[in-house]
Amino acid sequence: MKSVQESREQNRSQAIKEWGLITLGIAIMTIGIYFFKFPNHFSTGGVTGIAVVLGHYFPRMTPATFVSLINVFLLIVGFLVFGRTFGMRTVYASLLMSGLLQVLEVVIPLEKPMTSQPLLELMFAVGLPAVGSALLFNLDASSGGTDIVAMILKKFTSLNIGIALICSDIVITVAACFAFGMETGLFSILGLIIKSLFIDVVTDNLRIQKCFHIITSHPEPVEEFITQTLHRGATRLHGEGVYTHDGKEVLLTVVSRHQAVQLRNFIHQSDPSAFLIITTSTEIIGKGFRGVN
Repeated sequence: MKSVQESREQNRSQAIKEWGLITLGIAIMTIGIYFFKFPNHFSTGGVTGIAVVLGHYFPRMTPATFVSLINVFLLIVGFLVFGRTFGMRTVYASLLMSGLLQVLEVVIPLEKPMTSQPLLELMFAVGLPAVGSALLFNLDASSGGTDIVAMILKKFTSLNIGIALICSDIVITVAACFAFGMETGLFSILGLIIKSLFIDVVTDNLRIQKCFHIITSHPEPVEEFITQTLHRGATRLHGEGVYTHDGKEVLLTVVSRHQAVQLRNFIHQSDPSAFLIITTSTEIIGKGFRGVN
């Protein structure tokens, strides 16, 4: 009974952590969009890019209002198409971003960019949303918007969704050239390129884990440290040295970057003759890591 209670508490704690990270990711995205993207009219694709362009042609409505209207419309379409299977994380993230943009518009109205350095502001306009998006991707969540369109296209067509989204982002970005002139348009195109690269880099860094192959004649202390101190699992294999034909034990384990430093230092102190192979991976699937999608 106690183990069941502990499991429930652990699941609850994990859920709170994940929803907190989704909230943080949306907050970071919103800051980049509102303070740096909207005032400079940077249109780097997606719903916010559409909102920037529409805000120019329909000045009575702000980009934040357009984001809210488009997101609500796409959420309704998503529920009609997918029903109850439509992801609650996407609904929460989409509505939270729309709400935060509306609140910022009232509390901190901006009529012009905060600096006279458009390239500097472009870095923040792209970098902050990229970090926020990477946090969401790492939790299998999204901010909605064009991701909902992609989900619908994937269900009903055989289109290459990645190519379709890239093409739509390019069209939205090029539209900025006509709406705001070539200078802003070229900044937007540069921002789209940087965004594509930056999201991949941040996402991979968030998922980095260290894989250990530990070849030792004294596996017990290392196993105890891994399971009792690091609270990780490990696999023991039996091996034999090709040159000496001495029996060896091979321990396989995967830990975080911080834990990797602890494990490496422990092995160095407890078994200096151990042979270590440490590699980096961004895709670990299994219990304690990511599930199979």
